[in-house]
Amino acid sequence: MSFWEFFLLLLIWIPLVMLWVFALTDLARRVDISGLAKGLWAVAIVLLPIIGMVIYFIVRPRDPEMEANPEVRMQEVIVETAASDSDRIAQLERLSDLKDAGALTDDEFATLKAKLLS
Repeated sequence: MSFWEFFLLLLIWIPLVMLWVFALTDLARRVDISGLAKGLWAVAIVLLPIIGMVIYFIVRPRDPEMEANPEVRMQEVIVETAASDSDRIAQLERLSDLKDAGALTDDEFATLKAKLLS
């Protein structure tokens, strides 16, 4: 294998295959896209690998969980935290983990912490 063959394999083909697999798995995990639409997108991604992936990533709907209303998300976190942990220390640790993971902003964390401690 020459240098240029290795270069093409390592820097071009492997990332393209990874993007292709990511697009197909993302498509399969979506619950907000109907079965027919998923099938059409899968055909487009498989038959037109580069163009299909680019178009899919540009026009796909955003993840509904990412666009959830912050107030609703805060209430869900409160309910989830109260149901999963029994004492306040464990609940505070869970909220801290959610904040560290990026699921909660600093303001949301402060609000939930104040509700938990009151």
